[in-house]
Amino acid sequence: MKSKAFYSLFAIIAVAVISDQIIKYLVETGMDYQQQIDLLPFLALFRVHNNGIAFSMLSGLDDTALIGLTVVVIGFVSYLWWTTASARWISRTGFALIVGGAIGNLIDRSLHGYVIDYILFHLPSWSFAVFNLADAYISIGAALVVIEEIVAWVRERRSRNGAPGEN
Repeated sequence: MKSKAFYSLFAIIAVAVISDQIIKYLVETGMDYQQQIDLLPFLALFRVHNNGIAFSMLSGLDDTALIGLTVVVIGFVSYLWWTTASARWISRTGFALIVGGAIGNLIDRSLHGYVIDYILFHLPSWSFAVFNLADAYISIGAALVVIEEIVAWVRERRSRNGAPGEN
């Protein structure tokens, strides 16, 4: 049973990396740099290159440092994934999404020296940072981990407060 869970989580990582790389390839080969294609009044494809990490933070670091930092993060999150109880499948799924997204961005940085970003949420007087599917996987994965931690904390607190003789 444990190996089935491992392969399921590995499949999540593989799907995240493959889908991210396919879309980035299509954007990189099919759109001009900084070309905007409006999909909805608030959503567009907008091809840019990110020289930093999320939201262009640390863009002053060189590629080797950013690649090293990404590898450390992947290693740490993989450790958390491996050591988290299999019953905590929501967190484990979140960790798998984080690892998959980080690997997708690591591939870009290793091959191109930048990360390909292309999703733009915007209003007439405001726009969010341009990001990609790998960033979305990382964000969704982190949200899943946080949600499961909150739920576990609430359950623990309720069981402690509801236990006889502990008031």
